[in-house]
Amino acid sequence: MKRLPESELEIMMIIWKYNRPVNRMEIEEHLKKDVAAPTILSFLNRLETKGFVSVEKIGKINWYTPLVKKEEYLQKESRNILRRMYQNSLKNFVTALYDGEGLSSQDLEDLKAFIEEKGPNTRTE
Repeated sequence: MKRLPESELEIMMIIWKYNRPVNRMEIEEHLKKDVAAPTILSFLNRLETKGFVSVEKIGKINWYTPLVKKEEYLQKESRNILRRMYQNSLKNFVTALYDGEGLSSQDLEDLKAFIEEKGPNTRTE
């Protein structure tokens, strides 16, 4: 699975919000900045080429359906970031997030609950 540039990821995040096929106009309504319709269509075309969405033309409107699940993409991308930038170390990652700011007691409780929920994990990579 290919890594998406920021602009295409923003569009995919909008598509994933819906539980149904979406059209360009619906996507355009949710973009954080003004983007011309041809540019959005270009991004959607790239997403189709990369296998992230399928397109179905009904009348004059193209409807886009995600082919990749949000959770699947985010998990893969998170692992890539952890591997590339933090040498597969969760400790290095958390340190980078909170270095200089410290962890709140709520952060520590959340981390503790997460670790307890996952239990001893002997996964090796």
